[in-house]
Amino acid sequence: MPRAEIGITQRILAPATRALRPPESLTDLQRRLLFLLALASLSSAFINTLFTQTVVYAAKEFDVTNFQQGLAAAIVRWGIVISIPLVALADKRGRRTMMIVLAWVAPLATSLGALSPNFSFLVATQTIGRPLGLTLDVLIAVVLIEEMPRDKRAYTTGVLAIVSGIGAGIAVATLPFADIAQWSWRLSYVTPLMWIPVALYLKKHLPETKRFSERIGHAVVNKKLDKNRLINVCAVVFLTNIFIASVSIFQNRYLDDVRGYSAFAVALFTAATSVPAVIGLVVGGRIADARGRRILASTMVPIGALLFTLSFTFESTAMWVTAIGGGIALAFSYPALAVYRGELFPTSRRSLAGGLIMTSALIGGSIGLIATGQLVDGDLSYGQAITIMAIGPLIASILVYVKFPETAGMELEEINTGDRISDDPLLERGF
Repeated sequence: MPRAEIGITQRILAPATRALRPPESLTDLQRRLLFLLALASLSSAFINTLFTQTVVYAAKEFDVTNFQQGLAAAIVRWGIVISIPLVALADKRGRRTMMIVLAWVAPLATSLGALSPNFSFLVATQTIGRPLGLTLDVLIAVVLIEEMPRDKRAYTTGVLAIVSGIGAGIAVATLPFADIAQWSWRLSYVTPLMWIPVALYLKKHLPETKRFSERIGHAVVNKKLDKNRLINVCAVVFLTNIFIASVSIFQNRYLDDVRGYSAFAVALFTAATSVPAVIGLVVGGRIADARGRRILASTMVPIGALLFTLSFTFESTAMWVTAIGGGIALAFSYPALAVYRGELFPTSRRSLAGGLIMTSALIGGSIGLIATGQLVDGDLSYGQAITIMAIGPLIASILVYVKFPETAGMELEEINTGDRISDDPLLERGF
């Protein structure tokens, strides 16, 4: 490339490069850890995305209905129950060990989908593989919350979300395989094996978190989960995922059935409407750290839901524009909401809380999928069905505004006062 063109390219990309560059306040250790978490996020996001993006093409080969497709996606989400003992073990044995195990097993289990003789076998393999990938994602978030500075937790959460988007985008990029033949969607399920080297790298370089290590053999003032906080966070993710899961699954079906998009066109639409969300993740993370989480989350969630709903009713350019706008708005809210999942709970129960919250999210998503599938198979259009699901995020935004505390700029031990290490073992209380 000529030197002049290189200079122009650098000037164009400079704002994005500065936004994605780790803040100066991160130590070398924190930067290395963020890199390791980013690698794990690529793998986790790929695995978590693959089934939702390819199920429509598998459904064609096995001749299943919209309702059966929604039910299958719900069943895959119910597999998250296997994560509860795994995250509980991470609170006892450490985050590092469980992350390495999951980084190995999740892609191996997911890749078995390539061998599916029927739709039930595919659903069974993904009911194991996808929840393992989600469990890895829970532990990635726990490590990030415990290790990043108090004024960079939301920002670094946004950065990892961008990396996760890349992992999801790689999964989406495998969709053109489905255009080759009716069976060729299976080729997408061979690709998870490329994440095995990530597991090897994590085993060699990933450290245990300092907060977990400090509490080994020590008592803390109070190990108990704040049940009101847990219920509030679970309710919010339950309500928002009723909508988000429905959009993620049925958008491809809508583009295929209603708009007549090919697998390549669906992949192009997904990429083109998702990439701009990087803006929201970066800016939203910085705002959440500097100005606060609560107001940002409670305003951006309903705006994003409204725009995505409109994308299921508009066509042509308006469909693309509203989908892009919805993605950016929800991306603004993501870092603020995501950090609450770890900040509001003590170190000794943080992984378990994350697993329970993820379970609540997937239950909400399952209900949304089943309901949307029934509505679409009935007399309602995609747009009408998604509009009904959008009630969930609206209620969730009200809960965030009314019930959630502001945690920006606070140390975890300030947010959870019982998480302080004590020299007196008599002060320690159980769950």
